Amino acid sequence: MRLFTKDKQGEAVTVKKEPKPALAAEAFYADAHAHLLDELRWLNRLLAAHVMRLRRVDFYDRVKNFRDLFIADDEIDELLAAGIFETDNARGDDDQAKLMAKLLAKAQTLRQEIDRRLHQTLEQNIHLPLVELAGSFHLSEFEQRAMVICIAPQIDARYEKLYAYLQNDITKKFPSVDLILSLLAFQTEERLRLMPYFSFAAPLRYYGLLESQENQSGASAAQHLLCADTRIVQYVLGHQSVDSRVMPDVRFFSPLPWDEVVAPQDLQNCLRKLLEKAPTNNAAGQYPIFYFSGRSGVGKKTLARALCGELRVPLAVVDGRSLLRSTENFSEKARLILREGLLQPCGIYFDHIEKLESAEGESATHFTALAQEIRELGWLTFLGSENPLPPELLDLAPIYAVNVPPPDFAEQRALWEIHLNGELADGGSPKLDDLIARFDLTGGQISRAVRRAQQTALVRDPENPKVKLDDLFSSSRIQSQPKLSALARKITPKYRWNDLVLPEDQIAQLREIAKQVQYRQTVMAAWGFENKLSLGHGINALFAGPSGTGKTMAAEVITNDLGLDLFKIDLSAVVSKYIGETEKNLNRIFTEAEHSNAILFFDEAEALFGKRSEVRDSHDRYANIEIAYLLQKMEEYEGITILATNLRQNLDDAFTRRIRFIIEFPFPNEDYRRRIWQGIWPKATPVAPEMDLNFMARQFKLSGGNIRNVALAAAFLAAENGQIVTMKHLMQATRREFQKMGKVVSESEFKIIEHG
Repeated sequence: MRLFTKDKQGEAVTVKKEPKPALAAEAFYADAHAHLLDELRWLNRLLAAHVMRLRRVDFYDRVKNFRDLFIADDEIDELLAAGIFETDNARGDDDQAKLMAKLLAKAQTLRQEIDRRLHQTLEQNIHLPLVELAGSFHLSEFEQRAMVICIAPQIDARYEKLYAYLQNDITKKFPSVDLILSLLAFQTEERLRLMPYFSFAAPLRYYGLLESQENQSGASAAQHLLCADTRIVQYVLGHQSVDSRVMPDVRFFSPLPWDEVVAPQDLQNCLRKLLEKAPTNNAAGQYPIFYFSGRSGVGKKTLARALCGELRVPLAVVDGRSLLRSTENFSEKARLILREGLLQPCGIYFDHIEKLESAEGESATHFTALAQEIRELGWLTFLGSENPLPPELLDLAPIYAVNVPPPDFAEQRALWEIHLNGELADGGSPKLDDLIARFDLTGGQISRAVRRAQQTALVRDPENPKVKLDDLFSSSRIQSQPKLSALARKITPKYRWNDLVLPEDQIAQLREIAKQVQYRQTVMAAWGFENKLSLGHGINALFAGPSGTGKTMAAEVITNDLGLDLFKIDLSAVVSKYIGETEKNLNRIFTEAEHSNAILFFDEAEALFGKRSEVRDSHDRYANIEIAYLLQKMEEYEGITILATNLRQNLDDAFTRRIRFIIEFPFPNEDYRRRIWQGIWPKATPVAPEMDLNFMARQFKLSGGNIRNVALAAAFLAAENGQIVTMKHLMQATRREFQKMGKVVSESEFKIIEHG
């Protein structure tokens, strides 16, 4: 086949070279049409000779009264006499046997001339589709001749009449196996030897080059009518349109030069060397197969396009998820897609192979079927998956399993700058470091984030659509957003640092969490700590304190400061009484949140954690397994996980040692309660000047959450009366809050001095 050759330096190159202007034009075929015309001239002589052979019997004389049921000699003679087939006039020679021999001799002479010109054409490196077809699908000389016979009526309809005449049936407009053998073989022994070339396991039928006509179930094998596949006819004529049966499943990408690829240099060098060492023939299914594993968007297709660039061919990408939906004709579609790789030529990239690997039921066989088709028909094939190489593919030799890592900090910065192309309005590219520190995105996510930011900028100002850093933060959050299950609830953060009322040390610890995210790249990557830690690249924290003391608010503040997403998971809903269900729920949450950069806030952690030494039955022992599993998933998670609990005393030392931050949220004293009361009111809320917030802080020991509830209830009471919020509203709302808390308070506590 022409696609893999070596130059003098041993580099892999394609043979689509400029023709050498050395020989005279008639010495070789300048294009596909010139070659095809000669092949048809050769066929014409064979057909004319076969006409003479049939006329040596008197069958046509006996059926001449049934003109509507057959094609008369006169019609065929008119075609021959008109010079359409460029043969000698059949009526000019009475000795049909001599004429037949003469036509066969001319056909043989022309065949030799064609072969000579083909040799010269090959020397000129000129692409001839018929020759390429034979090389790609390993067709014998006999099979190549059979292809010409079958293609002819799809190029010129006049061949239909001639074939019907030769087969004594006006409905048989395509050649049968018997007619092809009659044209190319004269001895019974030779016919028997050539008959297997038309079996379904032989190249002509297996690769779909020739197809049987419909409604032939009762016909013998020799009487089956054959026609060339429509895509093959277009290919022979020089048209490279994709087969219509797989066009919706294939997307083409141009090849890429390596200088446009952002990937580790050692990985690029490795892939280029693997391609250089790739086998150069497909005698036993030995074309290279690259298995790229890695998370979605890390650049697997980009690397495939760069390898295609080495051979100067495009890349056709097939989504394995859509292919999986073709349950009834999966193998046929896979075969047609792989056939396009040979016809175009192009590399074929099957994306999302992990969906085929994990398919169940009838679809479970698709993965094996695809492997078989690649073994039989693959040329330059790429398999993209999020999972490592499965053992089922080890038989596809040679297969190169390559793990594609996500881009590091420097590579992400380069990707942002490439896609932005100087469009960032505020602060320039140095500001991108803050963005990269918060969002660990792949190349695909960065590309989509930039496009969305550009759309946002265009809608904001069509005249000057400059992308701002806030646009990139917003679009990056969307790219990172996990598709979490019903066990998690997304929270839109409203609070900022000045809304928190906590002791200074707790505020400082919370700020340290945010700073560790900001400087994670410096410590982990630049200073090398990621090489010292097998786990724990993310950040985990425990917020402990009574209900309503600000644990959820603190999580919102950190989220707002970092510009990330916050998902709240109620552990009391995750924990199941059925053994094994809790781990399934936790695994689903962390799997869906993987690589999302989101903050996971686990509330009501006391539902799972207790004294691990207090084991009273099998469920208590299994609870320790659940705890260990959660700790493992937290350490594997690359983002921020926060656990909130009301009962710090129930957590043992073995657990707390594995938590990076443990922050106590104390019940607010009178001073902190006063600050909470003062900061709880929005600026637009009408508040009576005489409202005594010092009295409220001193008289009622409420947490921040309770104070928020009281303030909100008082505002609704005031709105009902069309008034401003007064002490009377506050006292009524406080009474209701105490009732809700189940606390009995004497009336004297609610007795206040009426202010004039």
